[in-house]
Parts: sequence; C-alpha cells; structure tokens
Amino acid sequence: MTDQEPQTSLDPRYSSPDAIPTPWPRAAGQLAAAEVYWLSTVRPDGRPHVTPLIGVWQDGALHFATGAQERKALNLATNPHVVLTTGSNAWAEGHDIVVEGEAVRVTDDARLRELARAWEEKYGPVWHFDVREDGAFQAKHGPAFVFAVTPRTAFGFGKGESFSQTRWRFG
Repeated sequence: MTDQEPQTSLDPRYSSPDAIPTPWPRAAGQLAAAEVYWLSTVRPDGRPHVTPLIGVWQDGALHFATGAQERKALNLATNPHVVLTTGSNAWAEGHDIVVEGEAVRVTDDARLRELARAWEEKYGPVWHFDVREDGAFQAKHGPAFVFAVTPRTAFGFGKGESFSQTRWRFG
C-alpha cells in the first residue's frame, strides 16, 4: 500500500475547455470521507456483480469487508480485479471517483485491529468488529474477510459549471 503521488492527466475529450485536473489529495480526501462505495466484481461465469458497501480509506488503499460466503467474496476467490466507485447521483454537481485495482485479503492481526478501530470511528459502534485468530473480522453472522484495494488507475469526474475527467496512474 502506498500514498505515492500518481501521474495525473486531464482528458480534454471529456472535459470543459477551462477544466483542470483534480489533484490526487482532493480525490483521496473524498475517498476517505465517502460513506458508501459501489463494488464491481466478476462472477466465475463472467457475469458482473455490483453491490453497495461501506469502507475505510487508509494508507493509500480502500478497505472493505464481506462475509466469507457472500457473492463478492466468492467472486474474489476466482478473480481479484475490482472497480470501486463513489460520488454523487446528481448530474450537474459533485465529483465521482472510480478506482480500479486488485482486492488483496488482509490477514495481519495488527492491521486488522487498526482497521476495526477505523471502521468504528467512521461508522459508529454499530460497526464494531472483533478480530478473529484466523485473520478475519467477527461479524454478526460469522467471519468477514477484509480486503484492501490499492488503486492501479483511478478516474475523477468533475460535474457542474466545468466538467472534467482526470486520470490518475499509480506505480
């Protein structure tokens, strides 16, 4: 995981003439503040699967949890490539972000404890997780696997008086 500064570019084909690229620190701040993200995975038979979820942006990666037998966990077992999105449903205001990367399971005890604290700080005590000895969160209905997605590529879509499409490339 990294907080490195990515290569940033503006796509003029999809941007207003006066648009400027969105700085990565602003986008990272938006990722940290977002309450809901949409996760896109691929089923073993190739069909897409999309679901809303909560998550934590920390140490240059977006983290989410899923029950071991939920569709997204089953999909990730065969294909770890994902897309995470967040933003606004309004057409003419706000800023949308799309993050492409690979979901990597987090099993380190110290890291899981840090993330469990971050979940509870962000979402309140209803999202309290204990860390199991087998490298998972203890959720209401059983174990929840935790995944980290470090962006490989991300896109920002500015909307309003000036539309913009920013691309951030990492690594």
